[in-house]
Amino acid sequence: MFSALRFLRRFCSFLLLSYFVTFSAISLATPTQSNTLSISNAFEFNSIDPSKYGHVYTRMQILETLLNVDEKGNLVAALAKSWQVMDEAKRWRLTLREDVRFHDGALMDAQAVVNSLNIAREKHGVLRKAPVKSIQVIDTNTVEITLTRPYVILGAVLAHYSTGILEPGSYNQEGEVIVLSGTGPYQLYQYAPPHKLVVKKFDNYWGKKASIPYASYLTGHRAESRTMQARSGQADIVFGLNPASLPLLKRLPTLTVHSNPIPRTIALKLNSTHEFLKEIEARQALSLAINRSGIAKGVLRIPGAQAEQLLPASMADWYLTDVSESADSLAQAEKLLASIGWKKNAQGTLEREGKAFELTLITYADRPELTVVATALQDQWKALGVKLTINITNSSAIPAGHHDGSLEVALMARNYGFIANPLGVILSDFNQSGGGDWGAMNWHNDDMQGLLNKLEQTTDTQAFHRLSQQVARLIYQERPMIPVSYYVQQTAVNKRVKGFRFDPFERSFFLNEMEFVK
Repeated sequence: MFSALRFLRRFCSFLLLSYFVTFSAISLATPTQSNTLSISNAFEFNSIDPSKYGHVYTRMQILETLLNVDEKGNLVAALAKSWQVMDEAKRWRLTLREDVRFHDGALMDAQAVVNSLNIAREKHGVLRKAPVKSIQVIDTNTVEITLTRPYVILGAVLAHYSTGILEPGSYNQEGEVIVLSGTGPYQLYQYAPPHKLVVKKFDNYWGKKASIPYASYLTGHRAESRTMQARSGQADIVFGLNPASLPLLKRLPTLTVHSNPIPRTIALKLNSTHEFLKEIEARQALSLAINRSGIAKGVLRIPGAQAEQLLPASMADWYLTDVSESADSLAQAEKLLASIGWKKNAQGTLEREGKAFELTLITYADRPELTVVATALQDQWKALGVKLTINITNSSAIPAGHHDGSLEVALMARNYGFIANPLGVILSDFNQSGGGDWGAMNWHNDDMQGLLNKLEQTTDTQAFHRLSQQVARLIYQERPMIPVSYYVQQTAVNKRVKGFRFDPFERSFFLNEMEFVK
């Protein structure tokens, strides 16, 4: 991959960086409150490997990818200034920008890009699932990716954080990341997992250079703590605010509160082989019993955010225009359950063959709105006759419960913009093996896999739309997942900061576009 001498040099550089980070008092310049933009968010990080926590490093603008996406999800140039799709989407040729430097000063070239992509292919991430035959250097500034079959979402894959480009010396001989030398407008300055990192502006950045010298990222699981950080000015930008805190924060003269829709849906993941959930009628009834408009308005305080479908209208290929909420949903739900043998006992709980309709729902507190939505669902399903027990735990319990079969119901916030083209997430969530960690569980439909296979290879836009609509309708009709509300990111920004804008795909904080008010 690179010479032993080069590895030793990079490793020594890493030790030196760690020394200067740990003993920053000897540095010529250090972060202070006045020269540092402080960001508070809910999620931890425990590795500098892009395949694991690259979403943090793209947002903090340390890491960049070959392609990017605009606010509508369209592919745009990034480290690759242009690209060609050839041979019916089986061959992609990318022309790289010139004079791009890594944070250690080395020039980016095609060999460095191919090195990063080939390492990404071997790790957990979206590129590993792509049907890649080869990734080759054509010349100093040109890379070509050849596929075994058409794969229309490759462009979106190359915009995903796990395919971020690092300087070859960032890796050891086993492909492990030992130094985070990216190409972004900020470089890593301090790394203190799992809660804090600090970045420093990179003066040799190829694009728009940053004006704010430093930026810090601090994780805080409790929404109440993040609200206090916003109120006190301890943090300049606070993401993931509790809806209950919004009225107070909006009244503060030092803050501006932003509400931005994102392609993320609050949804219920169901175990479709559970004895109470295996019938389509049962899943449909649970969906019908949800008062979505009440949750959107009264719980989330976002009127109009209710979701009958997994993907929002902004993702038009996947959105069914003929779906609407029924006015007598609870009555319809009761009829459906009666048709499969459920009857209410004297206590108002549904019973069948001597068993009460009882379920356990797990959710997590990292996103504070989930716990209050879970409580609302508990009350609404109680009116139907279903007893719901809520278990608030770590988000990792959801994939764990999926794999060991113990999960019954989970409430989560699923990001359908995880890959710019939502097909990537749909392929993961509704695959033939029974679904994905954050998608369907033990749900099988004879038509689904054939439709997904066709979508992967369809380059005609009208045919793609038609197939996507069929997939969306199957999910809507059989309800292996039940949508509740579309997501709105609530963010508080201190008025000492100007130039804030929100990325609906949550790929970047746009640090290099912000300034401090003088």
